[in-house]
Amino acid sequence: MAASIHIRNGALIDGTGSTPRPAHDVLLAGDSIVAVGPTGTLADVPADATVIDASGATIMPGLIDAHCHVTFDDVQSNDELFFHRPAATAAMLTLFNLPKLLRAGVTSMFDPDTVAGVGPEVRDVVESGAFAGPRIATGVQALLTSVGGTAGRLIPDSGNVGYAAVVNTIDEMVTETRRHIKHGADWIKIHATGSIPTRRGELQVWTLDEMRAVCDTAHAVGVPVTAHCRNAESTRDAALAGVDLILHASFMDDAGLEAIVAQGAAICPTFTFLANLADYGHRVGAGAGMQDVFRGEIKATAAMLRRAYDAGVPILCGSESGFALTPYGHWHARELEVFVNELGLSPVEAIKCATQSGALAMRMEGELGVVAEGYRADVLVVAGDPATDVTVLQDRSNLRAVISRGVPVDLAAPWPERRRIPGEKVANWAAELLTYDRAFDE
Repeated sequence: MAASIHIRNGALIDGTGSTPRPAHDVLLAGDSIVAVGPTGTLADVPADATVIDASGATIMPGLIDAHCHVTFDDVQSNDELFFHRPAATAAMLTLFNLPKLLRAGVTSMFDPDTVAGVGPEVRDVVESGAFAGPRIATGVQALLTSVGGTAGRLIPDSGNVGYAAVVNTIDEMVTETRRHIKHGADWIKIHATGSIPTRRGELQVWTLDEMRAVCDTAHAVGVPVTAHCRNAESTRDAALAGVDLILHASFMDDAGLEAIVAQGAAICPTFTFLANLADYGHRVGAGAGMQDVFRGEIKATAAMLRRAYDAGVPILCGSESGFALTPYGHWHARELEVFVNELGLSPVEAIKCATQSGALAMRMEGELGVVAEGYRADVLVVAGDPATDVTVLQDRSNLRAVISRGVPVDLAAPWPERRRIPGEKVANWAAELLTYDRAFDE
């Protein structure tokens, strides 16, 4: 018989956007929620069930991080990401870092592109129970044209490097899509925009027909497509091509919103990286110019995203964890705060974006992200009231319990730490130029 957990007497936020309900109990058996109801009303609670007292706390679904680069290992530069992470190292460090997500209340995550394409193997090893980690939906690598993505000339004109698979013709795009599906991709990712040295911002570097070819190929075998879109045109064309989940949707305009609504696509804005750089970048040496650029991108996009939300477009929460500005285990709940402050969502609406709506990225809609009978047993017990202040979810000390697949996570264990691996960091000869004047400067 599956082990049972009886969570007692907590305020319930069920993840659907409904009004919180006071004094509720939740009964779990294995990886299933078997009963939910007012405290004292649950029948047939096993005598040997583990009891968790949620008095004065909130019961809610586990967080779903719908944009998390779990194979990147908190890199500080594209150089590190592309040239200092061999496949075996990336896979092993991923398994080391995954427990940090659980400790932050993340019980499911979507990783759209992975170093050396190791995502499906990591997913399957975690799902087997060999290593602890959230549920994982994953891509293999991102499909890029030779124009590149956000790493410029570090991306080769053809072939694979890091998280990138370079494709230059429609035939190559179709072939690589099929290869990713063969190797276990839950999603295919298109890097629809890229940075070009002579132009400001990111430009669309895929045509509508190219994106449509990938979507048609993937959809023919039931695999959805996501796309990195950091300008208005790419957001529109990605939706028209059939992309299921738009990442960023930066600077989305009326035409883009119309296409997204018509096609039934979803959006994961992933503001957290931008917000961290804008608000806290000065604490880690980020330049003021970049801070202003990213703050402006949030402002320019938020109003359209609110219109999308009001039109019924699913809006998902993502952290883009995996970079030095968004290290694992620290910022997975920040997106909710941005949604409240910039989109004007209520805390309960923002929580829905991070739970029930996130099940879309996991391809587990109707199974995940809600505290209700028949759903999977991913549940948090949180000190405080996220329904009035979502920032309580950012502080790990507020987590009284994290239950993943019906098993409590050990929140008292030491935080995972390690020493540096030889060769994993860029080894600069010096932080500054050693000019003659500098050598003799008193």
